[in-house]
Amino acid sequence: MGSVEEFLNPEEEQEIVQAILKAEKNTSGEIRVHIETHTRLDHFERAKEVFHILKMDNTKQENGVILYIAVKDKKFVIYGDRGIDKVVAADFWDSTKDIIESHFREGRYKQGIVEAVLRAGQELEAHFPWLPGNQNELSDEISKS
Repeated sequence: MGSVEEFLNPEEEQEIVQAILKAEKNTSGEIRVHIETHTRLDHFERAKEVFHILKMDNTKQENGVILYIAVKDKKFVIYGDRGIDKVVAADFWDSTKDIIESHFREGRYKQGIVEAVLRAGQELEAHFPWLPGNQNELSDEISKS
């Protein structure tokens, strides 16, 4: 598995989009999934760069979360903006990473992504509940490069 096109089929992508919609339903937080083939950068630095490119650092409450995946590199990063990072439990990101890893090791990529998205949504809802007037500030589609 080395390309973005081989990583998920269209049905799996739609299931992930539906998970994003469900996860964001009761929160002002924003969740994005970005998939690319490879990067020469450090994966954490690339995730932060994509976070900025996708304008996820422009949310009012700094509560965006991105799941960045480099398919050929077999690497992923889950990264949250300052607002969400300040309020989640110290082990939240690592425990979410462990969930994704366990699914990815078994080739269950869609399931790992869906569980991470829903888990992030629960945390966002707990700390950033949806309020009247909140808007979905960012696309829910999977971004690719």
